[in-house]
Amino acid sequence: MIDEKPDSESVSALAPFRHGIFRAVWGASLVSNFGGLIQGVGAAWMMTTIATSPYQVALVQASTTLPIMLFALVAGAIADSFDRRKVMLVAQTFMLVVSALLTAFTYLDLITPWTLLAFTFLIDSGTALNSPSWQASVGDIVPRNKVPAAVALNSMGFNLTRSVGPAIGGIIVAAAGAAAAFAANAVSYVGLIVVLARWKPDVPVSALPRESLGAAMGAGLRYVAMSPNIGKVLVRGAAFGFSAGAVLALLPLVARDVVRGDALTYGIMLGAFGIGAVGGALISVRLRQLLSSETMVRCAFAGFAACAFNAAISQHAWQTSLGLLVGGACWVIALSHFNVTVQMATPRWVVGRVLSVYQTATFGGIALGSWIWGVVADAHGAETALIAAAIAMLAGGAVGLVLPLPQQQVLNLDPLNRFKEPHLALDLKPRSGPIAIMIEYVIRHEDEAEFLATMAERGRIRRRDGARNWTLARDLENPSIWIEHYHTPTWLEYVRHNGRITHADAIVGERLRALHSGDEPPRVRRVIERPTTAGTALVPAKGPIEH
Repeated sequence: MIDEKPDSESVSALAPFRHGIFRAVWGASLVSNFGGLIQGVGAAWMMTTIATSPYQVALVQASTTLPIMLFALVAGAIADSFDRRKVMLVAQTFMLVVSALLTAFTYLDLITPWTLLAFTFLIDSGTALNSPSWQASVGDIVPRNKVPAAVALNSMGFNLTRSVGPAIGGIIVAAAGAAAAFAANAVSYVGLIVVLARWKPDVPVSALPRESLGAAMGAGLRYVAMSPNIGKVLVRGAAFGFSAGAVLALLPLVARDVVRGDALTYGIMLGAFGIGAVGGALISVRLRQLLSSETMVRCAFAGFAACAFNAAISQHAWQTSLGLLVGGACWVIALSHFNVTVQMATPRWVVGRVLSVYQTATFGGIALGSWIWGVVADAHGAETALIAAAIAMLAGGAVGLVLPLPQQQVLNLDPLNRFKEPHLALDLKPRSGPIAIMIEYVIRHEDEAEFLATMAERGRIRRRDGARNWTLARDLENPSIWIEHYHTPTWLEYVRHNGRITHADAIVGERLRALHSGDEPPRVRRVIERPTTAGTALVPAKGPIEH
């Protein structure tokens, strides 16, 4: 694949707001996120009053991220296989019901630490179902060159609410108790449900039957495994989540024990983090134009390490809040850049699954980090845990020396749509198979090195898109003839495989055709394999069997 000039250079940070449905969903999500943050403050602070150890307090953060790690891949497969709008409607309705139950349990004084963790886990299970569908829908709502700005605006929207929501949540908890915070969250889902119910997107109708959930998940994992640049993003995202999650997980303890504050203090600190995140979202598009991907991410790691260290040594809420401004900016810059990098490197047919794998890696890192840093805080105090996390953040930035992120690029990942099913002499069914495909090239001796290098990329693309047992062979009697060979389990999977070819992938095919020196185009043979077992052999009624 080759790089193209990023179109995002000419796109303003606010350009996605020109699209009405983006404005509507963004605004409704703002209200929903506002309620979610109020609920988060209520859950975190309530846990400090009913928990018996810092370990349980840190588990609140873990319970909000663990569902994403556990269910994101399933949710991504659902996002790519079903109407994303309907998936989001189901998720939002589920979260409304669970939030209403949490409110009732709290009002009736039935909440224990483990009950609270169970409810937060269920609410964020709804978030895990909703998130891949919403993030994948961004590319359907706005043009591809506006996706980076749209992702940054989504981050900004969440963090706009984070800048004031936690402080208001702290006021609500202090004045009316956690039940009121949970009730506010339940009400906040209504607006987004109404917007989604009224939205009527043009959903493309596929001529092919839907993949099974297991096959769709396998295809997503295979795509990620055969995409080295996406793998680098996953490693860096997991490292960032593991180390940076310590600050948010331990912030309730910092507010209560280090700076001797209350629920309002905790809300103000989260608000400072949110204000910093808004600033980070506003400058992230510009930073993408000025800095390389790796430079941006290393700066984010270093800035967040400074935030964690400051939170560990500070004895004053204002000093901790200043550090959280920097931490919030670095949080959004890193995570939105990871998200954009994944989206811009993934075609639409699999984007929900790839985003879900990214979320699994990143939020799995946050969940694991929340647990580990909670254990460290339980044994040695929140200050020691934060200092250790700061060191881990610096180490995560240094990983870029070995696994640098790919440079920014915009590729045409729209389907090529050139494939037409050939006329077949056999009456095949979609489930017929296995199918073997052989493509014959004639290559001059002087072109062999370039051919082999291009064919290595071709093999990666084939396997990534579902081909099995891909090989390249050379004719022993006529060494100028090379044969590409691969399998698909059924004829339907062969058709599906060819439908996944993008314009960017076609560049590799064009290179190979240019290297082919035969008088005719490369010869393609498609055969269906048949077993030759005794049970299937046809024995003639008369005469000997010929060998």
